[in-house]
Parts: sequence; C-alpha cells; structure tokens
Amino acid sequence: MAKLYFYYASMNAGKSTTLLQADFNYRERGMRTLLFTSAVDDRAGVGTIASRIGLGAEAVAFDAQTDLRLHVARECDAGPVDCVLIDEAQFLSAAQVDQLAAVADDLGVPVLAYGLRTDFRGALFEGSARLLALADALIEIKSVCRCGRKATMNLRVDAQGRAVAQGAQTEIGGNDRYVALCRRHFGEAIAQAG
Repeated sequence: MAKLYFYYASMNAGKSTTLLQADFNYRERGMRTLLFTSAVDDRAGVGTIASRIGLGAEAVAFDAQTDLRLHVARECDAGPVDCVLIDEAQFLSAAQVDQLAAVADDLGVPVLAYGLRTDFRGALFEGSARLLALADALIEIKSVCRCGRKATMNLRVDAQGRAVAQGAQTEIGGNDRYVALCRRHFGEAIAQAG
C-alpha cells in the first residue's frame, strides 16, 4: 500500500538535499520518479529543485491551479510511476494535498512531500497543515539553532539582519532572509522586533 509522507523542517535543514537523494536512490534502481516544485520559488529557476550543497534536478513547477492527481494519472498512463517527490510542499493548497493522498490511495504511488512546517510568524502554511492532518508518516528533518538546540522556527530578517515580525506569509529567500532558530531564540528575536 502506497503512503503519503511529509518530511518537514526549518529552513536550511537539507530538505531538498534529502529529496534529491531519495530521487537518486529510486532512479539508480531503474525506477521512474516524478518531481514537482512550487513555481513560487524561482531562485534556481522555475521548475528546478536545487540544494545549498550544489545538487539539482529539473521538476514540474506547480501553482495553485495544478491538479497533481490528474498530472500523475496521465504520467501513469504513459508508464509505471514508482514515486512522486514534492519540494516546497508548504506552498501546496489543501486541495492539492488531498490530490496527493489520492495519488497514494487510488493510484498506488508513494508520495514524498518535503517542506516547511511553519512560516516566519510560527503559523502553519496551508499545505503543511493539511499534510500534518493527512500524511501516513511525519518525519522531522533536524536542524540546529546557533545555541546548539534543535531549530524548529524560521526567523525572517531584513537586509541588516534584524528580525521581521510582520509581512506577507510568503517571501522567497535563503540565508539572506531567514535564520533557523530554536523556539526560545525565535521568541526573543520576535519580542525585540515588536
């Protein structure tokens, strides 16, 4: 029975690297994978999954209108699909997560979704919330705060490195815009920004 997996972590924990390694493992064994990434994150180019350690792969870019179940079903008609891998899963809509659950349940294809759990305010993303509700397996990829504790929060910073406590939920950026922190240091930084 195929399952829906949600691999979640804070920024810079290696989510994309882990996804690309899983993809490599499937392909090395002669299996066919489908890779998806959000069209919102175009830092490496639309439709490209890129890790900070230099690994990368082409992927199908999804947006709010993409029907993921339909896309995978069409690919299955062309030949067996052994695994679907989703990068930037926090940008999925709740309906798209339901579609991915149907990919696992109805099409029998395992789905591995990788993304952030929370935004820079500590609130759940829509896609992440639905994945937390529906996924058969929840796997935390660990990252480390500057103090050595587990980093679970994503602090947004401005050009001067000061904490940002307000703004749009989605603002694409890397190490220049986000810092992974433990809950304690995140709370302290937000309190100073307030």
